Amino acid sequence: MGRVVLVTGVSRDIGRRFARAATADPSIDRVIGVDVVPPRGDIGAVSFVRADIRNSVIAKVIAKEDVDTVVHMSVIATPGSAGGRNTMKELNVIGTMQLLAACQAAPGVRRLVVKSTTTVYGASSRDPAMFTEDMGPKSLPRSGYAKDVYEIEGYVRGFARRRPDVAVTLLRAANVIGPHVVSPITSYFRLPLVPTVLGFNPRLQFLHEDDLLAVLRHAATREVSGTFNVAGDGVLMLSQALRRIEKPSVPLPGFAVGRTGSLLRSARLADFSPEQIGFLTYGRGVDTTRMRAELEFTPSFTTEMAFADFGVSLGAPRRTAGGVVSV
Repeated sequence: MGRVVLVTGVSRDIGRRFARAATADPSIDRVIGVDVVPPRGDIGAVSFVRADIRNSVIAKVIAKEDVDTVVHMSVIATPGSAGGRNTMKELNVIGTMQLLAACQAAPGVRRLVVKSTTTVYGASSRDPAMFTEDMGPKSLPRSGYAKDVYEIEGYVRGFARRRPDVAVTLLRAANVIGPHVVSPITSYFRLPLVPTVLGFNPRLQFLHEDDLLAVLRHAATREVSGTFNVAGDGVLMLSQALRRIEKPSVPLPGFAVGRTGSLLRSARLADFSPEQIGFLTYGRGVDTTRMRAELEFTPSFTTEMAFADFGVSLGAPRRTAGGVVSV
């Protein structure tokens, strides 16, 4: 019999698209999508169950559907999309705790894949050139999305110790980008005038949205456990990225970027959380050796290619190694 995969967070675009793509995998028999609200797009053969993972009812869903593989994608990066910071914290941390408790009580669960983020490493002037999976942030996050992710990863590691019979894969994805992605970083690049931090030109790494779907599917159908950085090859400097999408920028002192960000957040034009400002100041690089050697996954898009594809959606020319190709 094929796998029975439960996917959380299917009301959001990436979760919905992954769940639908998973139904095409011949090794997967059924896909159950779970969220508090129905997905807005077509979910194809996915069976949708309206359930809140903060509630113990998720354990009943896992038991009733004979779920053996769980893909957890219900981690929210911005408080605005969740209805406020308190709700965001509940959905991210309490929701994950309840989901893990349900998985622990379900003897049939044999595989757990959790989408995490390289945001967990933070961004500071003391960072290494490249973070490996064994490294942590130079200072522990004190609030926001970064703190949520740090706590979530701790709970996932605890679950792996309690259920050594379950293959647990933690995917630390670089900033996901692409024509269909709506996130703090894509909203930033969509601004008509882009604020930058005066005196800094951070390194950026990206993961194309198609590669995120591919690595999630890859992880859900392999018996490989561990924590893996996932990013496209190479880096882009912020100045290079802005030139390629032909966006004007305005350098501001760090405190002014924070104030500007508050105004943009109030206007719902972009989200400038403390971790976002830190990233736009210092950047971040992650080593992906383990992704290739142990997970045996290679993204189809490099960082440069992923950003170029996103740029086309903004009207920028598509660039190749041979020059500029108009679209």
